[in-house]
Amino acid sequence: MNYLQEDRIVHEMPAYEFAYLIRTPRAKRIPESFSEGASQKVLRFHRKLPNYRPTDLVRLRNLAQIWGIGEILVKDESTRFDLLAFKALGGSYAVARLLCQKLGVDIEDIDYDDLVSDDVKQRIGRITLITATDGNHGRGVAWTAEQFGHDAVIFMPKGSAPSRVENIRSHGATVTVTDLNYDDTVRLADQTAREKGWYLIQDTAGKGYTEIPLWIMQGYMTMFAEAVSQMARQDIHPTHVFLQAGVGSFAAAAVGFLVNTFRDNPPRFIIMEPTNAACMLASAESGDGLPKTVTGDLDTVMAGLACGEPNPMAWDILREFTSCYISCGDSVAASGIRILANPLRGDAALESGESGSVGIGLLDLLVNAPDFAELKQELQVGPASNLLFFNTEGATDPENYRDTLWHGKYPYRTI
Repeated sequence: MNYLQEDRIVHEMPAYEFAYLIRTPRAKRIPESFSEGASQKVLRFHRKLPNYRPTDLVRLRNLAQIWGIGEILVKDESTRFDLLAFKALGGSYAVARLLCQKLGVDIEDIDYDDLVSDDVKQRIGRITLITATDGNHGRGVAWTAEQFGHDAVIFMPKGSAPSRVENIRSHGATVTVTDLNYDDTVRLADQTAREKGWYLIQDTAGKGYTEIPLWIMQGYMTMFAEAVSQMARQDIHPTHVFLQAGVGSFAAAAVGFLVNTFRDNPPRFIIMEPTNAACMLASAESGDGLPKTVTGDLDTVMAGLACGEPNPMAWDILREFTSCYISCGDSVAASGIRILANPLRGDAALESGESGSVGIGLLDLLVNAPDFAELKQELQVGPASNLLFFNTEGATDPENYRDTLWHGKYPYRTI
């Protein structure tokens, strides 16, 4: 079925559990919260943390060659702080900003050792951080609480993988798996924070709650700043950036930073979501400029993207700069897992979880499936393209990861 959307068309491909909408970006205002100055402030903070090091930007030269692409670049966040995901970048920066706010100091005027000192603990006491998570964000908040000497309470939606629960508990956090979906679990965390006087560290904004979500989004800029610096050393300019979206905070932070960095020649931004949780595609399809909610269980193997309600702050950015919105089934993520884990000779192998692999799985379709030739042409993906992807997580659910690799779980119904 096709829908007229301005001068473009939304295409649905049921056999692939796939849909897409191409639009012409219309933005005129660059989001200053993600400027170079703001990103350098974040990067300076992260460099003070224990075990900080830039993650690798992996160049898949041989895959690019056989697929007829200029460059395929993957920023590998599976090694960030040994937590298997990038999320601690946002959580740590937001919590540090919160502590600095309570102390009445600027984050640039304080070191990590100061934040964990007995003097600071005496001044502000031991506080409790609370959040809702499908796994990675909660682990990042729990790790941050552990590093700074505070308490963490983590709520998780029904069906959360036991391995993700245990990973969070390993940092001393109290974890409760609810019988709710992700969005309702967020509401429960918010309610609990209000009732108990705890501090909600959530990566989506709401009425009267924008400061901490913005800090979290800004915290993500460290990985984008690293990636740009790594590309510059190889004289590579990205033409396309593929970004997975749950509530959209990661994707919007990437877009905000990269349009600031490449103001004169920004790349195309492609937003990817699971079929059952495609709130960004639904928002774009409505045509009224407002964020839209997807309801239900939001069932998908891409647990980190199983969010039905966009972060309105994120949507305000994505709405203006996105070239293509895509929803796809679990088979796309599974394909990406297998490709990254089994590279061509000479390319590096990458461990990628379900939410980190969807971009490479999508590229496989664009390059190798005839039904996707029109979309590939629309996106202008080819020999002159430099494609940037983010492996946002490693195998945070090891059992499912093995089943996907060893037993061919989530195969395509077509092709």
